[in-house]
Amino acid sequence: MDFSRAHALTSYVRRGWSLALGAALPPLCPVCRDPVADPAGLCPHCWSRLSFISRPYCERLGTPFAYDSGPGLLSPEAIAEPPAYNRARAAVGFDDVSRTLVHAFKYGDRMDLAPMLAGWMTRAGAELLADADALVPVPLHWRRLWARRFNQSATLAKRIGAASDRPVLSDVLKRIRATQQQVGLSQAERVRNIQGAFAVPEGRRHAVAGRNLVLVDDVLTSGATVQACARTLMRAGAARVDVLVFARVVNHIGPPI
Repeated sequence: MDFSRAHALTSYVRRGWSLALGAALPPLCPVCRDPVADPAGLCPHCWSRLSFISRPYCERLGTPFAYDSGPGLLSPEAIAEPPAYNRARAAVGFDDVSRTLVHAFKYGDRMDLAPMLAGWMTRAGAELLADADALVPVPLHWRRLWARRFNQSATLAKRIGAASDRPVLSDVLKRIRATQQQVGLSQAERVRNIQGAFAVPEGRRHAVAGRNLVLVDDVLTSGATVQACARTLMRAGAARVDVLVFARVVNHIGPPI
């Protein structure tokens, strides 16, 4: 049995098992496990603890400001070290609640969370999507894809693409080198770990050239992965690369400039 057939069979069994459990058990909040009315919703307590990101924020990095000093402002970090991508947007800050949601979706077979997460991302990235020609999910190496059974970034990108009427290019960016997990690595180690890990296949460069692309991932922490992906797409001829994630780490930042 080839990979695609095995993956399809595994997904079918997993969905059937989830449906059977859903019919037998009351829906629970994916964060705290309290009963909820909506099978894909959060309880009021966990909802109130989510840190949604909205303006005012750095127009380049999407990191929130404590106060609004006017439109078009940049953070000191964006000025001191401009990223390879044009703009980044996130639906929420990466905290205890969003971390639990990401882990449940990514590792806990909670595919039913995809519509909710993608819906929040679609709203957070509305301005990016309006300017986009296509979406590009951050790829997994084939060995990790086999172990995990699905690419969470591709799943989110497909739903965001459907909601925004934008095509998803799942084959233009490849992870050509297996890397270790970024969790636990320092910033310098993350950058070294991801160097040379991505490529645009020669036969797909035409799909990238001259286009405005939105790179989709689940979490932005140090930014090393999306930086490497953005550089790879720009070298392949992309006109612009923006970044859209569900959650991002938000550290204390200085006043807007």
